[in-house]
Order: sequence, then structure tokens, then C-alpha cells
Amino acid sequence: MRVWLVLLLLVCTWGGYSWWKHRPLHNQPGVLAAEVPEQEPVGGGTTLSRGHFTLSPRATFAMTARVLSREDYQLDDLAPIAPTDLALGWGRMSDSAVLDHIRISQSNRFYYWYTDQFPIPRHEIEDSSANMHMIPANDEAARALRDVRTGEVVHVEGFLVDVKRDDGWHWNTSLTREDTGAGGCEIVLVESLRDEAVAAQ
Repeated sequence: MRVWLVLLLLVCTWGGYSWWKHRPLHNQPGVLAAEVPEQEPVGGGTTLSRGHFTLSPRATFAMTARVLSREDYQLDDLAPIAPTDLALGWGRMSDSAVLDHIRISQSNRFYYWYTDQFPIPRHEIEDSSANMHMIPANDEAARALRDVRTGEVVHVEGFLVDVKRDDGWHWNTSLTREDTGAGGCEIVLVESLRDEAVAAQ
């Protein structure tokens, strides 16, 4: 019985620490990340190996965005190389005055939003936010991803990649910000991620 109490205490302590470490940041109203993500196609043929996975770069990728939500995964097909998803917003989807009217969540590698009254047009919500599967390219990127907090403004650089596993399983990245639903998420090989201190516009 005492062992179970110790285990329960450890779990509660870890949960409390994890919540504190990733507790949301609260921002003043105003657009914090005005620019749309940038990408450029790359030539085919280049592949990268990550254990049982092969990554095929499709485009260079760079963006500054507000973190709307984060979700960590351990058990699904992509978890061994992409343990974290970030829901990211830019333009008016980085403005607290807009986001205060939108409820955001993540589950099963999808990002969900709900609103009782649209603060901006629906298409703008969909085109100015996205769920992105983040693959750290190095130890520094992995550490930065572990520390990301909801509400933080981050600058990300890397590549959009397709993923294939040795047994034939594959997952392709989205190459546009205008799609939604299954297949609408970006898979990002993150070469660098940093906190971006910006003033509201």
C-alpha cells in the first residue's frame, strides 16, 4: 500500500511540475506574429534517415507564430520522431482579442477550435492557424520544443517533410496553409526554434 502512495505522489508531483513548466503565457491584445509562413520547394531525391523512418524534404520552411496549444505524444505511429504537436497562429490568430473568443484543443494529432460567435471570418481562422507535427533535427531543437509554452511567440526554421517507415507506413506533409482536416497538417523538421520577443501591433 505504501508503494502505491509513493507512486501516486510521484505522479502528482510530476504532473504539477509539467503543468508549471508549460503553464500558458498571457498576452495583451494585438497581433504578435503578423507575417505568413514562408516556404520554398526543394528538389526531390534527398532523404534523411531517423531510425526506422526516412524523411523526404519537400520545402524549406520558416515562420514566426504564436503557440495556441501544445500536445505531447508517446504511443502513436509518429511519436518516435515527432513527440510534440504545436497548434500555431499568425496574423489575427495571434491576437488575444481574437483568441479570447475561440476555444482551442488538440487530440489524436488534430487541432480543434470552437467559437460561439466568430470574431473574424471562418476562413481566416482556418488559413491563419495550423496544427504542426514537430520533428527535432538536433538536441538543441529538442530541448527548445520541450520548453515551449502556450501563448509564447516562437520563430521556427527547418523543412516540411514527408515521412515513411521501414514497413511502408507513411505520412505526407501539407504544403499549403489553406487546407483543413486529415492531411492538412504540416510535418516540420525543426532545425531551430527560439522564443521571439515581439510587441503587439
